[in-house]
Amino acid sequence: MSIISCNCHGLGNPWAFQFIKDLVVQKRPNFLFLCETLSKKDVVERLWVAIGFDGAFVVGVQGKSGGVALLWRCSEEVHLLEYGLNYIDVSIEVIDHGKWRLTGLYGEPNRSLRRRTWELLRNLKEKSSLSWCIIGDFNNVTSQQDKNGGNPYPNWLVNGFIEVLEDCGLYDLELNGYPFTWERGRGTVD
Repeated sequence: MSIISCNCHGLGNPWAFQFIKDLVVQKRPNFLFLCETLSKKDVVERLWVAIGFDGAFVVGVQGKSGGVALLWRCSEEVHLLEYGLNYIDVSIEVIDHGKWRLTGLYGEPNRSLRRRTWELLRNLKEKSSLSWCIIGDFNNVTSQQDKNGGNPYPNWLVNGFIEVLEDCGLYDLELNGYPFTWERGRGTVD
């Protein structure tokens, strides 16, 4: 089973739309979570049709920010549990492998409001005992080594995020490939 999560920074951009289509053709994921779509439902639905997935659930953009979508290949195995402006929570039943839970999340980008995301995770944890996988853009890191460039990440954010992961029995999976979850700037390495 393959899952892709992508912060697309707006699907209204034809480049982003094509990038997602190409990524799906190349990687052939079973599930695709998109955050920060900055798009209404109809744009995501066009993508859904273009990539040939069987099902989708979309939370459209609010004002000029946000938007999340979860798309999948096999509709009979996915059941919507709950959703909000920045998350989609589903249960997935895989024949011969049982039931588990997938949550796609776009974390609060405003640092002063980050505790809202942490409390959301704690609340979601209490609602199900299924094995749980959370994907998306948490807008957080678990160490200074997860980022490249910019100012040091505030320790209260690192520690608060680690604490919520521990409270929820979650593990930050090691990266495979590119070494950073956050990077300031674009271009060549000095």
